[in-house]
Amino acid sequence: MRILVVTATAAEVGPFVAGLRPIADPTPRVTRYAGAGHDVDVLVSGVGMVATSSWLSRVLAGEQYDMALNLGVCGSFDRTLEPGAVVHVVSDRLAELGAEDGDAFLSIQQLRLEENEPPFVGGRLVNQSPPVNTTLAGLRAVDGITVNTVHGNDRSIACVVARLAPQVESMEGAAFMYTCLIHNLRFAQVRAVSNIVERRNRDAWRLPEAIARLSETARRIIEDL
Repeated sequence: MRILVVTATAAEVGPFVAGLRPIADPTPRVTRYAGAGHDVDVLVSGVGMVATSSWLSRVLAGEQYDMALNLGVCGSFDRTLEPGAVVHVVSDRLAELGAEDGDAFLSIQQLRLEENEPPFVGGRLVNQSPPVNTTLAGLRAVDGITVNTVHGNDRSIACVVARLAPQVESMEGAAFMYTCLIHNLRFAQVRAVSNIVERRNRDAWRLPEAIARLSETARRIIEDL
């Protein structure tokens, strides 16, 4: 099986990649590995939606894969998802895509700019057919948002929770899902919680633990295929 792993930074998949055997560098930002009987291409896209969608589209324009796996860390709005937890993001939203109307926010659906135009479903990007995989099925399924600016202000956190009720946030997830959906590529967005979304407090982050658990989960997903 040919698998494409997409990550914003090399650090987020460091322990996972360490368990693979490098083969070649087929294109810029992509390294090819072998592991668990599969060919695994790892795309380090860079941080953010623009970099993720652009580099992923470039790769998919020239290569065919059986599935794609987005690996990264995330912040959690849901305090039952403690730092270190690994989740499967099955739906995602572009939280900032819309317009301000005084103190109100109007989504692109409310503006009638994309009335559920594919690949959106009710304003969401939804993974309706994830890969059949025992490890993936055992992860908690969550709803996410994707942002350009991560939340760290009590007022903005309260507003986005009231408006969208997200469980986690990232800076790349929706871009990955959108691109896979328009390319008809089966995919999964898997993330480990590095921190609770609150006023920025790096002392409370558990980034090394999140990365370790994410890499262990990714290893098991690959082995289960």
